[in-house]
Amino acid sequence: MLAILHPDTDENSEDYKKTLHFLEGLQDIQLQNHVVHGQQQKLTEIYLVGNTAKLDIEDISSLPAVEKVVRISHEFRILGKHSPESPSLDFEYNGIRFNQENFHLFAGLCAVDRRENVEIMMKTLQQFGLQCTRMGAYKPRTNPYSFQGHGLECLPYVFELAGKYGIRVIAMEVTHEKHLEEIENCLEACGRPTGVMLQVGTRNIQNFELLKNLGRQNTYPVLLKRGFGISLTESLNAAEYLASEGNTRVIFCLRGMKTSFNTPHRNMVDFGHVPVIKRMTRMPVCIDPSHSVGTLEHSSDGIPDVFHATAQGVIAGANMVLVDFHPRPAEALVDGPQALTMEELPIYLEDVELTRETYLKRIQRFQAAS
Repeated sequence: MLAILHPDTDENSEDYKKTLHFLEGLQDIQLQNHVVHGQQQKLTEIYLVGNTAKLDIEDISSLPAVEKVVRISHEFRILGKHSPESPSLDFEYNGIRFNQENFHLFAGLCAVDRRENVEIMMKTLQQFGLQCTRMGAYKPRTNPYSFQGHGLECLPYVFELAGKYGIRVIAMEVTHEKHLEEIENCLEACGRPTGVMLQVGTRNIQNFELLKNLGRQNTYPVLLKRGFGISLTESLNAAEYLASEGNTRVIFCLRGMKTSFNTPHRNMVDFGHVPVIKRMTRMPVCIDPSHSVGTLEHSSDGIPDVFHATAQGVIAGANMVLVDFHPRPAEALVDGPQALTMEELPIYLEDVELTRETYLKRIQRFQAAS
């Protein structure tokens, strides 16, 4: 059961104290408080966990600080959309706002290789007015002999250059809680010139201890990639692990599914699930066309498959795109064959803008018709 309090409820108010006192007195019921800070107001949600079937909704609804009570009918207790009116997760991190309406592009290096390439990438992003990027410092690989990332060694210059070129948020995969400590310590030592969105890769989506650790911290938002070989429900439950530990600043990323039917692409593109995730949950949705497609092939229309896949996700309502670019793809230590070039960046940005405008026009058309 979910009790939604009146917007901007003060935790020091008498109404709040009376409401909390009543709820804390319920037998066999545990409370989980979550506060969502939106652009205009603060929303407090109290989840009642336990044998809630015996509770009377009218009793809870009549409490002075409660605006609405919802019985939760599915397992995504915190991140689920329990009614059409359920608000999107809405949070700001390092000056960038994320929700189910906004849109951000994270273009960058799948894996950091050389300082020079990092600087070229970030300088180019600044020239086009972008404030977000992806930079892989820690790289889990299928082959134990493949390049595993520079890790801690590259963090100082990655963060320094991000600050120099106005990059506000870097999506960076972590595979162990020690990586979180290294990122935190390095950002602090550098004077926090930028911010990091912690990325959980497809191979770690059911690393439940990692999820719990990332959920217990509230400094950094988390980008969670769908598992490549598990059901959508199982992947969404992984997101619940983060939220159940306290961190609701979660973005869900579709990155393609591994099947025998994906050829000639690297994975089966699953971007048709963008509206499904937004209907089932309150999380913003990201797409990763680079790891879905995995090639730079293009069709007879001259448009690369990565562009087409991106358009599929954006026109379906994606709120974020994670895409590989590289100043010199031949030098890339990871996934060079799928990295777009700096020369292709302005064309890509224009195509994404065109597709996003079309999506917004589609919304207006359906709203006008309803």
